[in-house]
Amino acid sequence: MDQPAPVRGRFAPTPSGEMHVGNAFSALIAWLSARSQGGQMVLRMEDLDPARTSPAFARQIEEELAWLGLDWDEGSEKGGPFGPYAQSARGAFYAAALQTLEEMGLLYPCFCSRGERHAAAAPHDADGRYVYSGRCRNLSPQQRRERQKTKSPALRVRLPAEEVVFCDRLYNWQRFFLPRDWGDIILRRADGVFAYHLAVTADDGAMQITEVVRGRDLLASAACQTALFRLLGYEPPAFAHIPLILSPEGRRLSKRDGDLSLSALRTRLKTPERLIGALAFACGLLDRPEPLTARELLPLFSWDRMQKEDMILPREWLM
Repeated sequence: MDQPAPVRGRFAPTPSGEMHVGNAFSALIAWLSARSQGGQMVLRMEDLDPARTSPAFARQIEEELAWLGLDWDEGSEKGGPFGPYAQSARGAFYAAALQTLEEMGLLYPCFCSRGERHAAAAPHDADGRYVYSGRCRNLSPQQRRERQKTKSPALRVRLPAEEVVFCDRLYNWQRFFLPRDWGDIILRRADGVFAYHLAVTADDGAMQITEVVRGRDLLASAACQTALFRLLGYEPPAFAHIPLILSPEGRRLSKRDGDLSLSALRTRLKTPERLIGALAFACGLLDRPEPLTARELLPLFSWDRMQKEDMILPREWLM
C-alpha cells in the first residue's frame, strides 16, 4: 500500500508593503495546518512585479514571521531543493511552463486593453472578476500580425470548457464552470511580466506543495489554477480558504493604508502572544482571547473548529 505524500504547506506573501494582521492570520493558519500534520513549510516571495515589490519588504516579512514564532523549512535564506524561492528569480521556470502550453496549442495573443476587456464583459457577481469574452481567441494569423504592429499582446491560455469540482477544507464542495466563471486567463502580461496564475501554479507544482491555505477572496482562483495544474501535468494541491479579517469599520484590510500593520502591532505589543490569542479566539480555536504562543496553539488546531465568517478584531484585544 502506497504511503501518503508528506504534507508540504506554504506561505507566499507579496513583498509590496508591510504585512497587516490579515496576512499574519493566513501565515498562522497555514503553519498550524502543516505542522499539525507533521508537514513542512515553504516560504516563497511572490515578487513578480519589480515595480511593486522590494527586497526590504521581503526581509521585513521574514523578521515578522520569526517574531510570530512561525518557522519554515525552505525559503530564500534557508535554501532548499526546489529553489530559488523568490518569483523574481524563477523566470526560466515560467517560460518553460508557457512553452509546454504552447506546444499543446493552448496559447494565443490578446491585444485587448484593460478598458476593452471590461467593456466586453460584466464583472462576476461574487467578487468583481471580469470574465474574458474571448474576442482575440480566433483572430486569423493576418489579423494578429496587423495588430502586433501597433500593440504588444498579452498571452492567454485556452482553458477547457469543463466544470471544475473540488472540496475546500473549510467551505466544502465548490463547482465552477470555466467558460462562465473565468474565460481564458492571461499568463503573461503585455509588458512581459508573467501573470500570477501561471507563476503560482508552476511554483506550487514544481515545489511539490500539497496544501494551499489562503484567504477566501482567492477561493474562485482555485478553479482556474486546478485546470492549469492539470494542463502542466501536476496533481492539484488540497485547498483551504479561510475567512478574512476586516477593519473595525468592516472593510477589507489593505497594505496601502497601513490598517493594523504588523509592524505597529509588534511595537505596541512587544511580544506576539496577545495577537496570536486574539486571532485564535476570533476564528474559533480558543474559547476566550488568552495570550499564547503559536507552538502552544498547535495541539488545539482543528479545521472543524474554524469559523467561516469574516472577522473583526476589537482594538482592545490588541492593546
